[in-house]
Amino acid sequence: MASRLGYRANRVARSMVTGRTHSLGFVSADMENPFFARNMRGITDVARSAGYEVVIANSEESPDLERRAVRVLHERRVDGLIVAPTEYDNADHLVTMLDEGVPVVLLDRAVRGVAADAVLVDNVSAARAGVESLIRLGHRRIGLLVTDLGEADLIRKLEEVALDPTHAATAAARGVGYLAALTGAGIAPDPALIRSAQYTRESAAQAADSLLRRRNPPTAILTVDNVLTLGAFEAIQASGLAFPAEVSLLGFDDLEWTTIVRPRLSVIAQPAYDIGATAARLLLGRLAGQSSPPRVMFLETSLIERDSTAPPRARQP
Repeated sequence: MASRLGYRANRVARSMVTGRTHSLGFVSADMENPFFARNMRGITDVARSAGYEVVIANSEESPDLERRAVRVLHERRVDGLIVAPTEYDNADHLVTMLDEGVPVVLLDRAVRGVAADAVLVDNVSAARAGVESLIRLGHRRIGLLVTDLGEADLIRKLEEVALDPTHAATAAARGVGYLAALTGAGIAPDPALIRSAQYTRESAAQAADSLLRRRNPPTAILTVDNVLTLGAFEAIQASGLAFPAEVSLLGFDDLEWTTIVRPRLSVIAQPAYDIGATAARLLLGRLAGQSSPPRVMFLETSLIERDSTAPPRARQP
C-alpha cells in the first residue's frame, strides 16, 4: 500500500526518533586536486553500500573554511566526519566534535592532540624509496621541489620536521624522505638543489626552471605532489634538455595524464581511492559501536618506473 501511494520515509523525522541521519560529512582540503577527488569516490562508494549518504565540503586549504565547514556539517546533524585537515596543531573544532560524541576520522594528514583515527601513507618512506631508485640509476645531483617552506635554510627546516613527520605537512615529510635517502647513500644534501614553490603549476615551473639553469644543475628532480610534477614537467620540456637523458623527473600520484605525455612519467603512486574507502570503513565502525583506542593506519605506496627516469648522461654544451 505504501509503495502504491508513493510514500517515502522522511529522513529528518526518522532522525528525530533514532538520533541518526544516516549521513556522513567529508571536508576535502582541495577538491580540484585529483587525489582528493579519488578519496571522495572511495568514501561515497563505501558509505552508500552501507546505506549512508555523504555531504561534501571543500576547505580550499583554508583553516577558517575548514572550521566553518565542520560547524555547518554538525548543524546538519551528520553522524560522523571525515576531514583532510589544513593544520597540524590547532584543531579545537575537531576535539569539540569528539567531545560531543561525533566520531571523526582524519584523512591524509594527522593532527597533534586529536585522538581520532587517521588514514595516511608513510610519506617519508615513500619519498626515500623514490630517491633511492634515482640513486640506483646513477644520479648524485638530485633536485627537490617542495611547497610552502619559504626560502631560507630549507635543510634545517626539514631536519626539524624529521623529529615528528607524522604530524607534519605532507610536502615537508616527503622532503625528509629525500634527505634520508641521500644521507643513507653517503651523498651530502646540497641546499642549492632544493626549491620551495607555491602550490601552483606556474610557481612549480619557475622553481624547476631555476634549478635547470644552474651552472651545475641536477640530473634528476623529485616533486612532492602532482601540481608540482606538472609544473616541473613543463619546465623540463621548455628547457630544451634531453628528457630523461639529461634530466630525469620522478613525481607523486599516478594520474591519467602521466601515461599519455611523452615521456611517460615515473611516479610514486598513492592508493587514493583506498585511503577514502578505509576512512569510511573506520568511521562506520565507530558508528557501529567500536570503542577501541584511536589508531593510525598507513597504506602502502608503490613506485612505478616509466620513461621519465633514466641513468644520467653528460649535458650537451
